[in-house]
Amino acid sequence: MARSKEKEDADGRFSAPVSISMADSSISMLKLISILIVFVVGMVIGLVSSSNINKYFTFQGDQFDFKSHYFDTEQFSHDAEKKGANCEKGDCLSMESFIRPKSLTHRMTDDELFWRASLVPEKEDFPFKRVPRVAFMFLTRGPLPLLPLWERFFSGQDKEKYSIYVHAPGFELNVADSSVFHRRQIPSQNVQWGSVSLVDAEKRLLANALLDFSNERFVLLSERCIPIYNFATVYKYLTESLHSFIDSYDDPSRYGRGRYNRRMQPDIRLAEWRKGSQWFEAHRTLAVKIVADFKYYSIFRKYCRPSCYPDEHYIPTYVRKFYGALNSNRSLTYVDWSMMGPHPATFTAVNITTQFLQLLRNNGTMCSYNSETTNICYLFARKFDESALEPLLSISSQVMGF
Repeated sequence: MARSKEKEDADGRFSAPVSISMADSSISMLKLISILIVFVVGMVIGLVSSSNINKYFTFQGDQFDFKSHYFDTEQFSHDAEKKGANCEKGDCLSMESFIRPKSLTHRMTDDELFWRASLVPEKEDFPFKRVPRVAFMFLTRGPLPLLPLWERFFSGQDKEKYSIYVHAPGFELNVADSSVFHRRQIPSQNVQWGSVSLVDAEKRLLANALLDFSNERFVLLSERCIPIYNFATVYKYLTESLHSFIDSYDDPSRYGRGRYNRRMQPDIRLAEWRKGSQWFEAHRTLAVKIVADFKYYSIFRKYCRPSCYPDEHYIPTYVRKFYGALNSNRSLTYVDWSMMGPHPATFTAVNITTQFLQLLRNNGTMCSYNSETTNICYLFARKFDESALEPLLSISSQVMGF
């Protein structure tokens, strides 16, 4: 019995470690399996998450290229050649494009355009070499029948001294790439004669021209206007003038005061009501004021109708009321109203002679220029028919110097 007991004790001593070892092995296996499961699940979750994150950032990159919008160093380069390729789809934030947009095409509304055009730098000196330009603004209903004469007028002149803008709704100005009128048409809207839409078109032309900070003088012309002096004379006359040339006078007849609407009071009184030629010339300071005005323009839009002709009253009245000291109160465009009708006389081929053009240039009229008297009172004339083009071209060099 003692041996049996010893044998049992011995068996107990040897069997216990074996049982413990087997239990430990089972636990280790379970731990390993658990770790493998967790690892695999983690890998799956990681792959799915990575795929979604890539899709998210790819989408965001397509919608908003942060680098190209904010850290494209080419946009801020002063080298026009370097940034040219990046500016094809819109304006670049460079001094070059800011002071003179290369393209006249934009999608701004009138309100947006007028706001941007009315921005005036407080700093007086310019951070670039500025040559004062004359902006020639053509308000047309379609083609420019006298374009060859204007081409000759601009031929050989310094392009830093002038710029051209054409407002022609519903018409595409197709000219040769070499023409000074190439790509000079602004975004235009329909215009109805005798309505406030004419004023809208005038302000639209001014605003587009004001985007070029070198434009100093602004001339409004029609497709029936011609220059009666050469470019050098016109440029000198305008850039050296101390005043703008906006026709503004008090007409007591039914064609003047008779068009006044008393509902414009108290902002515009009858004594302040003025009339004038639509064809004006303005200094940059005054052009900005006209474009920026909304209060008085709104009054005209609301009350100057029908048969009021806002284009003959809005700018003359507004300028006379606030900026009379800046204005000469006369137009630089000759128009013949001797027919006493709603439209001026039209000059055709039979009217075009050397004597006729000399008479337009100097008909004995004297006027004030920089507080002195001069016999050069008109730089342009209208209204010329298309048939007048050939005779004008044949004598322009002899009479007008171009």
